[in-house]
Amino acid sequence: MSEHQINKPVNKTDTSQLSERAAHLFRALVERYIRDGQPVGSRTLSRELAWDLSPATIRNVMADLEDMGLIFSPHTSSGRVPTPLGYRFFIDTLLQVKPLQQQEEALLRQRFKTHLPSLPNAKTVLAYTSDLLSEMTRFAGVVMLPRRRAKVLRHIEFLMLGKNRVLAILVLNDGEVQNRFIETTRDYSPSELERVSHYLNAAFGGQSVDQVRQSLLQELQEAQRDLDESLQWAMTTTRQALDDVEAEQSDLVLTGQINLMDVDELCRVDKLRELFVAFNEKQEILGLLDQALTGEGVQIFIGGESGYSVFDDCSVVAAPYGLAGEVIGVLGVIGPTRMNYDRVIPIVDLTAQLLGSALHQGSQN
Repeated sequence: MSEHQINKPVNKTDTSQLSERAAHLFRALVERYIRDGQPVGSRTLSRELAWDLSPATIRNVMADLEDMGLIFSPHTSSGRVPTPLGYRFFIDTLLQVKPLQQQEEALLRQRFKTHLPSLPNAKTVLAYTSDLLSEMTRFAGVVMLPRRRAKVLRHIEFLMLGKNRVLAILVLNDGEVQNRFIETTRDYSPSELERVSHYLNAAFGGQSVDQVRQSLLQELQEAQRDLDESLQWAMTTTRQALDDVEAEQSDLVLTGQINLMDVDELCRVDKLRELFVAFNEKQEILGLLDQALTGEGVQIFIGGESGYSVFDDCSVVAAPYGLAGEVIGVLGVIGPTRMNYDRVIPIVDLTAQLLGSALHQGSQN
């Protein structure tokens, strides 16, 4: 299919019986719809195809494609458009991804070579990369900031600082120390603080921050009535402190969201509101990009494949980027399902390679 490595979900529809003629017609329909954005009818396809097929024959083939779940008729239109499953079959089986045009590739390489050395730090490099993805595709560009090694809680201690004020000392990983100042509703004695510290260290020391957060939440929900006030306070406070630690673990740079307002399929007010809320809160996007961390090459999530309903009308084309042979993040493009995959895929693929090279060079300086 392509020189670009694409990680493919398993196709859930049996398309093994699709004839060469039906596959050719389906490919023409998808390419026409991607290009024009209008439902494609049998007469349009009859003119589009070099084969001498009547509109009636084409209608029969389109009916078979619709029965297979690859196309559907929106509203009362006589034309058809691809379903998410149809896009998946098209990408996995029929799409011919070619290298970027020489001029576009040269432009992308030149932008990295010219501008990145002048940027002050890695985060501005990632922001610049997101801008480039958005500019090249006219969709939203997204870059996950490098993931650091999972944080582990080694030790926690509480110290009373004064009236209604406690210092929580978190020791993470290999000696990293983080402090949290906590306002309390009453003073706690040294023995109370020592007792809850001992309990928390015995119960949760050596676990990852995320594991501790989830365990604390579960215990608070299941045993709240059985916990004395000081222990309940300590567990709630510890979980809140670890929320801050986990928040520092991951983030992303997202640019070009406004481009999606020009996409007919996404420009409904309710749809845009959902998308922009997700962009602002970031958790759904981070969860989606997390799925691409362990894959190789370009990965494509079409509609519901993302697992997040807010992206049901979107496709995400993503690729991991690395440093010194280790994957440290993911970048990609968020746009409509009707996108020029044959162009977006090589842009995302090459950008991931160039970003990895740029970060490697930066680490050597």
